[in-house]
Amino acid sequence: MTDAKPVVAPPDMFDDCADRPCPEPVLPGAPPERLKAMTDGVRMRESPAEWAFVRLSKLIEDFEKGLDKDEEVGATVVGLPGDATMKFDEVGFWSPDLILFTGRNADGKPTRVVQHYSSLNVMLNVSKKPDEREARRIGFQLSELVEKTNPRPATSPES
Repeated sequence: MTDAKPVVAPPDMFDDCADRPCPEPVLPGAPPERLKAMTDGVRMRESPAEWAFVRLSKLIEDFEKGLDKDEEVGATVVGLPGDATMKFDEVGFWSPDLILFTGRNADGKPTRVVQHYSSLNVMLNVSKKPDEREARRIGFQLSELVEKTNPRPATSPES
């Protein structure tokens, strides 16, 4: 057995959002209310993987808003061989540094991509849902996971 200490990112690596809002994405042409919705409830995280996951989940949720009832989000993990297109079943993370994608490839075979947060390159795309079921939306599920991993601090009652 080893006495290895857990890896913890140095605090100066991250902004401390504290009482000020976290940075909004810069998307020229996007209305301010859309950008505000993407950052609603988002707080910085100590784990770089968790912080990347939180923002990726918000981007997926925003992307899904533009899909019709017969479409669902797919993704191409940039830099992998072939077209590397997959339909997401789940997106997760393993702190402090890994982002995890599970889903199915174009042939319907199970896939799992494990990517270091610093190498994250994902192109979200639209894929037709199978005829036998309704389109899945994973953005909402990801938002629930974001809340579970770092719930909003309780507000103190005013005196």
